[in-house]
Amino acid sequence: MRVLLRRNAIAGCLLATTVLAACATSPAPQQPSPTPPPSTPASTEDLTTATVAVDPALAQAPFDEPRKALIPAGWSMSVWARIPRARLMAWAPDGALLVSQPSTGTVLRLEPGTSPPRQTTLLEGLDQPHGLTFVGDTLYVAESDQVDAYVYVNGAVTQRRTLADGLPDAKSPDLKGAYAHALKSVAVGPDGSVYFSIGSTGNISAEDRDADPPRASIMRIPPDGGPAEPFATGVRNGTGLAVAPDGALWTAVNNRDNVADPATGEVTTEYVSGHPPESVARLTPGRELGWPFCNPDGGPADLPLIRDVQTNPDGDRLDCAALPPIEQSLPAHAAPLGMTFTDGVLPGPYASGALIGVHGSWNREPPLAPEVAFFPWRNGELADQQTLVSGFQADDGSRWGRPVAATVGPDGAVYVSDDYADAVYRLAPPGR
Repeated sequence: MRVLLRRNAIAGCLLATTVLAACATSPAPQQPSPTPPPSTPASTEDLTTATVAVDPALAQAPFDEPRKALIPAGWSMSVWARIPRARLMAWAPDGALLVSQPSTGTVLRLEPGTSPPRQTTLLEGLDQPHGLTFVGDTLYVAESDQVDAYVYVNGAVTQRRTLADGLPDAKSPDLKGAYAHALKSVAVGPDGSVYFSIGSTGNISAEDRDADPPRASIMRIPPDGGPAEPFATGVRNGTGLAVAPDGALWTAVNNRDNVADPATGEVTTEYVSGHPPESVARLTPGRELGWPFCNPDGGPADLPLIRDVQTNPDGDRLDCAALPPIEQSLPAHAAPLGMTFTDGVLPGPYASGALIGVHGSWNREPPLAPEVAFFPWRNGELADQQTLVSGFQADDGSRWGRPVAATVGPDGAVYVSDDYADAVYRLAPPGR
């Protein structure tokens, strides 16, 4: 069944993915808004250095030499499994951990109880499977071109149902292989609504807004099924997608690169390194996050949106000042990926909050280090970013790991996927 969608009514200038300023050859400068300076990496002062424990059977590179991480005092960290290009994860009702491998088209099942855990292939032959989530015994899987639901019983899946198909990816005829953000995530709300992300074609490809289905959006399938429709728009790449303890949907967004300084209209390394912050936002029906015409500014919390002088030089593409502020943020180019919530399982100060895998920057000077970020959950809001685990990057910018996602297991430990070190870590509080 095809996805039937309403076109987004906001027209966009047709920007090629490799063109940074196609809409304005001489962008009109604007004065920066009177907001705090851009958010900076969270402090790691409360963390302690610990050697990552590695079973000899798992000691292939980069663990053929000792690796150290920054973790909370009294916690431990170990390499739990080696999974090539491990991405997003979900815990099954039987206590197994599922891990997606978009690069191989598979979903793996890891069964705890042995060291290393027993690995089997749950699904194979898929199109870049990425997002995974469970509701009871129903497993939801987001591939690059569709979203499916399966019945999961006794470590196997049956009764595949396609909830949405025809989603854009590099195989889409109109995109001709050009798709930078084909991987999709999925979440299910307390009312049974299914949400999934559709990333933008490229950096500032504004034509995405008028595509069918609209790219750079979060889509919603109603609880009783039916066609998916846009739930939130202007979401450049909302790979982080999760439901909070109060049932609200949140996203962590990879915002644009190579943005011009609004005060000068020039693209400079100094400005690009700190702008725009990555958005962490609560989504409501019809919410607009502004891309590519508006960018969050300042931070770390309640960030206003300011116009992008390259794509919205006169402010007539979208009224950025009329958009609600972004609730929380990560530093520019942090590249947030997987997002999950934990509530009442971990010890303080991590008992309740959002865990976000921070992949780290590719175009920031100095490079922003990868980490697992934690945002405390307080009275229905996310407080400012803390760091749960770091140490993956050396002073010279070289890295041995890049976290993708983190999720709390039934044993009360945090499991972290890493698609650079090809690993899943177990980060355990004292006594677990």
